[in-house]
Amino acid sequence: MRTRYRFVFVLVLTSALALVVTASAADNNIGTWKLNPAKSKYSPGPAPRSQTLKIEAWGEDGVKYTSDGVNADGTPTHTEFQAKYDGKDYPFKGNPDADTIAYTRIDSNTCEAVTKLKGKVNIHARVIVSKDGKTLTLTQKGTDSRGRDVNNVIVYDRQ
Repeated sequence: MRTRYRFVFVLVLTSALALVVTASAADNNIGTWKLNPAKSKYSPGPAPRSQTLKIEAWGEDGVKYTSDGVNADGTPTHTEFQAKYDGKDYPFKGNPDADTIAYTRIDSNTCEAVTKLKGKVNIHARVIVSKDGKTLTLTQKGTDSRGRDVNNVIVYDRQ
C-alpha cells in the first residue's frame, strides 16, 4: 500500500513539473533581455544608452513587462504594462508615445503589439525570439507622440 502511495505521489509530482515546464516554454518572450545598440536601428534617433526588459508570465495567457534604461541624454526611463494575448487594450505606463498596448500571440516565438495614444493607433510592432532563444528582435512602425515616422529595429540579447 505504501508503495502505491509513493508511486501516485511521484506521478502527480512529475505531472505538475511537466505542466510548469510546458507553460514556461510556451512563451519564449519570458526572460530578461538587454538592449544590443550595435545591432539596433532607431529612426528617429537617437538610441537609448541602455535598456533592460524583464518579461514575466502574467496570468494564464499574458505577460508582465518592465523596462528600465537610460535615454541618449542620460535621463532614466521606466515603462511597464501587464497584458494578455487577447488583442485588447491594456494600460501602458511611462511610455510618452503610447498609453495603451494590445498584444496578440502568433506562436511561442512571435507576438504582435499595437499601441495607442489617446485612443488612436500609432505603432504596430512585431516581436520575434530567435530559434535558439538568445535574441529578441522588436520591429516598430508608425508615428511617435510628436508625429514623426517611427521605423525601429531593436535587438535584445537574453541575459
